[in-house]
Amino acid sequence: MLPQEVIRRKRDGAALARDEVKDFISGLTDGSVSEGQVAAFAMAVFFKGMSREEAVGLTLAMRDSGTVLKWDLPGPVVDKHSSGGIGDNLSLMLAPMLAACGLYVPMISGRGLGHTGGTLDKLDSIPGYVTQPDLDLFRKVTREAGCAIIGQTADLAPADKRLYGIRDVTATVESIPLITASILSKKLAAGLEHLVLDVKTGSGAFMATLEEAKGLAESLVAVANGAGLKTSALITDMDEPLAPCAGNAIEVAHACGVLLGRIINFRVMDITLALGAELLVSAGIDADVTAARARLKSTLDSGAAAEHFDRMVALLGGPKNFLRDHETLLARAPISRPVYADDDGSVVAVRTRDLGLAVIELGGGRRVAADKIDHRVGLSNLLGKGFHADFETPLCWVNAADEASFARAAEIVKKAYTLGEAGTSRACVLARIGA
Repeated sequence: MLPQEVIRRKRDGAALARDEVKDFISGLTDGSVSEGQVAAFAMAVFFKGMSREEAVGLTLAMRDSGTVLKWDLPGPVVDKHSSGGIGDNLSLMLAPMLAACGLYVPMISGRGLGHTGGTLDKLDSIPGYVTQPDLDLFRKVTREAGCAIIGQTADLAPADKRLYGIRDVTATVESIPLITASILSKKLAAGLEHLVLDVKTGSGAFMATLEEAKGLAESLVAVANGAGLKTSALITDMDEPLAPCAGNAIEVAHACGVLLGRIINFRVMDITLALGAELLVSAGIDADVTAARARLKSTLDSGAAAEHFDRMVALLGGPKNFLRDHETLLARAPISRPVYADDDGSVVAVRTRDLGLAVIELGGGRRVAADKIDHRVGLSNLLGKGFHADFETPLCWVNAADEASFARAAEIVKKAYTLGEAGTSRACVLARIGA
């Protein structure tokens, strides 16, 4: 069928057959469908939506636009995906913890998007770490370390890369069918057997309300399972930073502290264990989440998770014994000073998105895609809800490259916090969406 006929049918609200979607995506991949036609298709989907069957067809077509990995490993192949937030460094701990439990985690992650941080940008702060290896090295690291956290290669779901680039400049990013196909096509191309989704909601998430987050989670779970990938989702809180820090090297240092047993943070650990337990139960390793959480926790206590993380870093070009030496290997910003609130009181609300914008103001994120990131900068020791701020207890420390960016970020941070008489955090896991 002609591309313009596919566009017309979707524009008029018709349900597209899988062959129609497959042909259109093939044209997108080989260049026979123009950018204008792709933009028109994206806009038609944005306004008319897609049924589950259509979304499954789109996801599979995008998966099949490139290489689809197949694994021959002695354990289940699993992964986790987060919809993005502030201080969300869970992948750095969860992947090696799962590997220490006998699972294999070929994790394809992304860079920062908008106000949210990206796992690849965090890993780029590790000297020598190759975030975009070829597929042979990706396979080797996954097999030998049990986990490999990398970026999307040109071989995996190339249609997604082109479609996303066009959506980004045509105001069609916020389409649940297109978001769903974008996320899942890469996960399916990675050859996964089990997937858990961490869908964030709150002031620091793309899905600000619980209803929006449930809509995205339900779409992802339905389409993933419809495409043959056993998937569940947790909706988790992003109404305050997850880890008490935001910024690339700073979040890596925090993850290292957790893996080494030097840092214990309830919110980070609760969501990490909840996500990991979903995968262990799904893969049949444990009968229930209580046993799965205990197994995961034991990988930290024994040091097994730390060993898998160090092995992954070394195999991907980073320093040997990185965890042991991370405090000297990770670059630090030349300016690191506390920021105090103008009054004292308990933290009752945090405009979490603004904290992400403060990191961008410091140079730790991108204003435009071509921007170079300063991995040293960011926010540390962030206060969460319910904690008391006063003239001796700062809201956070700002780590900056120069005085001007420090001043701008400090002002954003002060305005992001609301103090009152009593504040409390809400639950870390707000809902579960199953198959």
